[in-house]
Amino acid sequence: MNKTELIDAMAADAGITKAAAKKALESFLGNVEGSLKKGNRVSLVGFGSWSVSRRNAREGRNPQTGQTIKIAAKNVVKFKAGADLADAVN
Repeated sequence: MNKTELIDAMAADAGITKAAAKKALESFLGNVEGSLKKGNRVSLVGFGSWSVSRRNAREGRNPQTGQTIKIAAKNVVKFKAGADLADAVN
């Protein structure tokens, strides 16, 4: 499912226009992104939680040449599925 299909499904389920569903989805995504940028955790009980963790700098290897390269440190977003979501998938 892509973003357009999700907007269509949200509009149909909620009985709202696609424009309203798009605005709601973009608001949700923007708020999640803003919270994660501040270093906060976002948790939806039963669905899952997003958090930011730091990945340290490390050495890697170019698979084509075998040459050692340095990989910079960066922040990465992690998602952990909640119990209800995990149960629904299994």
